[in-house]
Amino acid sequence: MEIRHLRLIKTIADEKGITKSLDKLFLTQSAVSHQLKDIEERLGVKIFYRTKSQWALTKEGKILYQTANTVLTEINKANEQINELRLGHAGIIRISTECYTNYHWLPAFMVKMKVLYPNIEVKIVMEATHKPLQKLLNSELDIGITSDPMADKSIRYIELFKDEVMAVVPTGHPLAGRKYLTAEDFANQPLIIHSYPLETVTVHKHFLKESKIQPQEIIAIPLTEVALEMVKAGMGIMTMPKWALKPFASSSLLKLVPIGPKGLIRTHYVAIRHEDSAKKHLKDFIENLKEELLK
Repeated sequence: MEIRHLRLIKTIADEKGITKSLDKLFLTQSAVSHQLKDIEERLGVKIFYRTKSQWALTKEGKILYQTANTVLTEINKANEQINELRLGHAGIIRISTECYTNYHWLPAFMVKMKVLYPNIEVKIVMEATHKPLQKLLNSELDIGITSDPMADKSIRYIELFKDEVMAVVPTGHPLAGRKYLTAEDFANQPLIIHSYPLETVTVHKHFLKESKIQPQEIIAIPLTEVALEMVKAGMGIMTMPKWALKPFASSSLLKLVPIGPKGLIRTHYVAIRHEDSAKKHLKDFIENLKEELLK
């Protein structure tokens, strides 16, 4: 017994015969008659008593009619719920991050999201980089990615992942053999950063600032490949998340060194406004992002 068979029995019963059922079933009279005969032969029972003026359900037919009503009603409910959910998979998401290194993985994830959720449009707001929380509070962003949550009751934080920021030095450098770097080790070294302001640079904000240590010189180089070439040439040291350095870590000219005795560990969060917590397209985006980063 298939759903189409239940639908056929219900329609014939509701319309009191085959003739009025044809438009609703989108079948010819011969097709309806053939299907009904096929059902009766399969079940070994008669479903309708037929006369010229009336189609009446047999006792077995009444059981099938009640079953059809129950099953088809539940199917319609399920379809309505799925359509409601599908409509929830739509919207525009404006996103930014406090750290340029996060843009290494974000575009690839956006491509996957476009395939899974074609009605969700994700826009990276580059001008909000370094200040995603302020832009979030100003309603210029829908999602901010940060490792420095601020205390504000209107923002909800959801943990994404942890990473470790490492120092990158040239092989053969006096610091290359260290078990870890101290704040004082940065005092006589040029520090290459991705960009200003310095307050957004993790090694400054969470390691050097507390010790009141200033590097010998600070050089801002926005291109990772160029910055690493400068490190190789002995023009300074730089710090980056360990995962972001994987494509370059195989180089025999570079050495990764932990920062501090316990390592410089960060926790990254998705930040959204509490008022947006129930928005389905945002929840879907965040859950998929968490799953992606845990792979």
